[in-house]
Amino acid sequence: MRVAILTDIHSNLPAFEAVLSAIDEAGIERRWCLGDVVGYGAQPDECTKLVSARCELSLVGNHDLAVTGEISTEVFSASAAAAVEWTRANSDDSTIEFLKAQRPENTDHDVGLYHASPRDPVWEYVLSSEQADAGIDANPRPIGLIGHSHVALFFSRPNGGSKDDTRGAQASDGALLELSGGAWLINPGSVGQPRDGDPRAAWLELDTEARTARFHRVPYEIERAAAPIAAAGLPSRLADRLYTGQ
Repeated sequence: MRVAILTDIHSNLPAFEAVLSAIDEAGIERRWCLGDVVGYGAQPDECTKLVSARCELSLVGNHDLAVTGEISTEVFSASAAAAVEWTRANSDDSTIEFLKAQRPENTDHDVGLYHASPRDPVWEYVLSSEQADAGIDANPRPIGLIGHSHVALFFSRPNGGSKDDTRGAQASDGALLELSGGAWLINPGSVGQPRDGDPRAAWLELDTEARTARFHRVPYEIERAAAPIAAAGLPSRLADRLYTGQ
């Protein structure tokens, strides 16, 4: 089975539409979303409706949980908190209801799915081998798919390896992983708010039969995402960073 893994859409409709078009062109059979459908951007209802219609599985992320009022924005940056408050005030009831119905993790499949990490599905940023070690140990599956950091990357530990053998790297467009052995944590990168220096929307192609994963990047019309942010009166930083992928 080929599955498109996408995460951290963050109310960026043009980026999400571009990714969905690329997935369709590739003939991918299923689409799984790892959460943070909303936040930062100014098109929460449109993105949530698309996730509901096009993704067979969706998780909930920390920004989603903040919008539904299930967690506080005290630890959020000022611009992130402002986007949460705007989204609360401007989203349809159906958006809130959809987000409330999701969980931050799912281990019902051959791979573990987590918004942030197996150890802490809501908050932990997995950006180091030490964090990946803990995540690999906490995941009941050999492969874990994670989001939250907005960086396309992977970590692996070979069969029979110790924690000191876990290695990771940032992944470029087209990078292919052979997943037939060892334990893995893989982050597709962000659809709507990349922070790895590449402003193109990110997604991952997982082939559960061939045991491979390939990273993809898709260009999109950034101005179409930036203009609604400005029109909504949200902090300009939320639009400016889209152009640099930072």
